[in-house]
Amino acid sequence: MDRIKRLREKAMRLPLSPGVYIMKNKDGQIIYIGKAKALKNRVSQYFGSENGHSIKVRKMVENVSDFDYILVGSEFEALVLECSLIKRHNPKYNILLKDDKGYCYIRVTRGDWRTISLSLQKYDDGAEYIGPYISIGSVRNTVDQANELFRLPTCGKTFPCAKNTRPCLNYYIHRCDAPCCGKISREEYQKNAQAALAFIHGGSAPVIEQLKKEMYEASENCDFERAARLRDRIRGLEKTAEKQRVVSDADKNCDVFAVASGPKTNCLNVLRFRSGVLCGSEFFYFSETGEPDAEDRRDLLASYYASHEENLPAEVYLDAPCADDSLVEQMLSEKRGKRVHVLVPARGERLKLVEMSRKNAAEKLFQRQGRVSRDNVPLEELREMLGLSEYPDYIEAYDISHTAGSDNVAGMVVFKNGKPYKSAYRRFSIKGFAGQDDYRSMAETLTRRFEEYAKHKDSGEGFGKLPDLILLDGGAGQVNAVKPVLEKAGLTIPLFGMVKDDKHRTRAVTGDGGEISIQSKRAAFTLISSIQDEVHRFAVAYHHKKHTSSSLRLELLDIDGIGEAKARALLKEFKTLKNIKQATEEQLCRVPGISKKLAHTIFETYRREDINNEDTSGSV
Repeated sequence: MDRIKRLREKAMRLPLSPGVYIMKNKDGQIIYIGKAKALKNRVSQYFGSENGHSIKVRKMVENVSDFDYILVGSEFEALVLECSLIKRHNPKYNILLKDDKGYCYIRVTRGDWRTISLSLQKYDDGAEYIGPYISIGSVRNTVDQANELFRLPTCGKTFPCAKNTRPCLNYYIHRCDAPCCGKISREEYQKNAQAALAFIHGGSAPVIEQLKKEMYEASENCDFERAARLRDRIRGLEKTAEKQRVVSDADKNCDVFAVASGPKTNCLNVLRFRSGVLCGSEFFYFSETGEPDAEDRRDLLASYYASHEENLPAEVYLDAPCADDSLVEQMLSEKRGKRVHVLVPARGERLKLVEMSRKNAAEKLFQRQGRVSRDNVPLEELREMLGLSEYPDYIEAYDISHTAGSDNVAGMVVFKNGKPYKSAYRRFSIKGFAGQDDYRSMAETLTRRFEEYAKHKDSGEGFGKLPDLILLDGGAGQVNAVKPVLEKAGLTIPLFGMVKDDKHRTRAVTGDGGEISIQSKRAAFTLISSIQDEVHRFAVAYHHKKHTSSSLRLELLDIDGIGEAKARALLKEFKTLKNIKQATEEQLCRVPGISKKLAHTIFETYRREDINNEDTSGSV
């Protein structure tokens, strides 16, 4: 029996109940795990028509040989079970978050004299390990701040030490309370260690509140020395918090998720804010074609929080909606013990945090692909704004220039990785017709360009390389004139026009669906403006050069015996009309096609002109 037919028949026998389905390959290995509100409806979709399936789903279905399922009581239970099974089995076709760094931990020793340090591995030594974390630098900075603010030892000694032990330098510079010498009581030390851990877990705000209470109590009890120490510690925490503050709301606890998409790999950035302070930034990579959809984003959240169950925030911000957001909220709320809101911000400070996360993800992805980081943001914004599936690394732009229909030319400029790529610039002289018609001129230019591509495509350079994006100086008319050219050539290349306002400044881009405003995307706006200015400059410069050459040829054509060919030959040899006028008869004779008699005629013509000019200048 045909494999797909067999699997579909099995799927049609499933109950209309919530549950988890487990796809397996021919070797019995689990390759995908999913959840469904109604198993029969969901699983049978995989083995029906492929038209609505993404590339990833089609590849997964090609490798499915059998499937199992587990019934549960509700869709929420299905989501929880799905997350648990994915974490256990790591199926190939589920979104699995992968980073390119090692993990690190915060190590806390046990006992009465706990110490806090950074550890690159988790050992079976009886200590408590907090983590794992991705950013070693962030963890090291947090551990150093906690030890410094709460004056915990970093020397590695075992306490209590011998009575004759002398304190080290850290005690004298007020970075350690010297428990080795009995300079601090065990009870006081334990309070400090507990406060340091609270600072690591929840930021400075709750610790400051607790320390203030203790300071007021110490002051009321006339223990002014202790109150002064607590005051100094509070000031240190407030100073540290102010330096680290990213969002204005000091009580803000949130995680921010945003994805940057590449041709073959996507990057997820997670920013973690606690008490308004950015306390962590993590990056994960996952293979996916195109922008993740709502179900993918749900899987991203589930996968992330399956390994990050501690210190969950009150709010989670996403750059796009996720599927089953109410179920995800319920799952996170149960883990946290309090309500968690999953939101897609539309404006304000929350949206700024999402944009920050998206820019971080885009930069990290570009760095991974070996690109220049400062070019990341404009190309990412341009890709997102135009709805492109890939980054437009190689952009071609075209403009037409003429004077009332004469000396019609076109300029082509290329931007590579967001920068002008001048060796690929090309110029076109319009030959197919005379007069003023920008639409026909643009169509002729692109026709000739892709005729050259057909000739040189094996080289992969110059005209032999296709652009990722074509931009035309003009509106919908230019776009509609060029679309048939692309269709005739059998090419599918994103095509847009660059529209200017009445002050000749870039205003928008236009395609099939009307104009797209670019004012809100500052980096993309700057890039498109630069491209439009550059292609206009290049086209106009060529037109001026050609127009000047035409004027010179017209003047030479007034001399008896000189036609178009001889005029071009003279200009090619001498470059300017001034050089021709100053040339001797012998120099003129060296030009191909110029006889001695014609050289004498040219020489005498300009000699008489000089004499007439002298007479005119001397008259009153």
